[in-house]
Amino acid sequence: MKRLILTVMLAVATVAATCAQNYVVVNSEKIFKSIKKYNDAIAQLDTLAQEYQKQVDAKFREVETLYNNYMAQKTSLSKSSQQTIEQTILSREQEATNYQESLFGTEGTLMKKRIELIQPIQKTVFDAIEKYAKDNGYSLVLDIAANASVLYYSSEADHTQAIIDALKQEQ
Repeated sequence: MKRLILTVMLAVATVAATCAQNYVVVNSEKIFKSIKKYNDAIAQLDTLAQEYQKQVDAKFREVETLYNNYMAQKTSLSKSSQQTIEQTILSREQEATNYQESLFGTEGTLMKKRIELIQPIQKTVFDAIEKYAKDNGYSLVLDIAANASVLYYSSEADHTQAIIDALKQEQ
């Protein structure tokens, strides 16, 4: 009987402690999209990505042209010439792949530019969220942007607009 009472009291204390947590819900995607500098950076990155993609496509078209020409002439070429051309095609394909990686890879030019443009904005937003939470006594901030694991939240818990307003006041 004492164990049952102790277990019930522990469960009630746990539920009470959980309910006492002060939390806020924000949508970071909405916050970022409300910042002109962020939207300008995304537009710049998109333009850069399109330019880079055209360059990469041109390199792969060159490889495809070499291959098609080779296939059309293959029967009239000596084994030695075939091997030389095949090596050239493979080499150019590898160059195109390396170039693509240098632009779009995790250490590529586009990623570096993204970090350069977006990271300062992210820091500003995350600092504003932290400041808002501390100033208003919230112990937990949940980001609902593209988060499939949040099944429900009350609109009263969503303080996205308050953070957007705070960011606009700082500018």
